[in-house]
Amino acid sequence: MLNVVAIMGRLARDPELRQTTTGKSVASFTIACDRGRRDANGQNVADWIPVTAWDRTAEFVCKYFQKGSLIAVDGRLQSRSYQDKNGNNRTAIEIVANNVNFAGPKSANAAPMGDAGYGAPVAEPAARPAMQQPSAASYSAGSNDDFALIEDEGDLPF
Repeated sequence: MLNVVAIMGRLARDPELRQTTTGKSVASFTIACDRGRRDANGQNVADWIPVTAWDRTAEFVCKYFQKGSLIAVDGRLQSRSYQDKNGNNRTAIEIVANNVNFAGPKSANAAPMGDAGYGAPVAEPAARPAMQQPSAASYSAGSNDDFALIEDEGDLPF
């Protein structure tokens, strides 16, 4: 049988890292996955999908992702039954993550407060100087005459 799930979306809240009684790391988080359509009120429709990650994958998610991060997850669908506080039988369906990847640009998954994760602010790129005349030792950028116009009568050579 085949049980493979791949989704991409944004974290609905910060991931929660816990330890089992045997010391294994487990992270729980929810991904908001856009359906790509709008409802009658013009609002985007999204699915809220619970995900569980174990061991190093759990630690990776909690270290590098926070609420709003774009995330790609592949794993398997799993259901489990339990009883709620009122004694009612419930079934939970969730994705158990095998692989988790960054899905957005680096800036979208950057550490909060614009730092590089080490407490030091990220340096802004230096401003580019105004156009300067090339020095004698520099290479020429060429001219528009480098490429000749090819006359084409529309006949294919084959």
